[in-house]
Amino acid sequence: MLYDITPVVSERLQVWPGDIRPRRHVTLDMKRGDHLTLSSLKTTVHLGAHADAPSHYGPDGRTMEAQDLSYYLGPCQVIHVKAERNELIGPERIGKDIHSERLLIATATYPDPEQFNEDFAALDPGLVDSLHTRGVRLVGVDTPSVDPFASKELPAHRRFLQNDMAILEGLILAHVPAGDYELIALPLRLEGFDASPVRAVLRSAE
Repeated sequence: MLYDITPVVSERLQVWPGDIRPRRHVTLDMKRGDHLTLSSLKTTVHLGAHADAPSHYGPDGRTMEAQDLSYYLGPCQVIHVKAERNELIGPERIGKDIHSERLLIATATYPDPEQFNEDFAALDPGLVDSLHTRGVRLVGVDTPSVDPFASKELPAHRRFLQNDMAILEGLILAHVPAGDYELIALPLRLEGFDASPVRAVLRSAE
């Protein structure tokens, strides 16, 4: 069974305030009499479900094409945390049964990708360090960022950088039961870029 955990990319999809929202430009259109349909897309690379590259939060971090694909493909665990709006989720909220290198955290604090809300839950830097000691290499969230909306210091991002862990943001997880899956969320091979959209899916053995 496949769970699609990627929001639909449309002009309704919200991005970080001030970033470039998706726009489709149609160059050729069969409905206008052209011999084929041809279109282009202009938008931020931090679009919907996306992978952050380390260069997004570290001046000497790897850019997207240099990221190891093994972060984004393989066994994965999904957990649901009953988070409050604006909460910093600490290690005590996660529990002890973390047994996968890839962890997706459903917070339900950013429920509609077409309506941006600033009060989503974020990750405490101590949680990132705790997960690193437990062998986690990738963390995914159902929010636009692992740090609070107003943060400029980005302490959680910095712990991901220090621990050489990967980040997925903007996932849709409300419909996915907690449990074990195979994650497939490969980023594009974008040279020099600080992120990439992904088509993120979870495959269940059932």
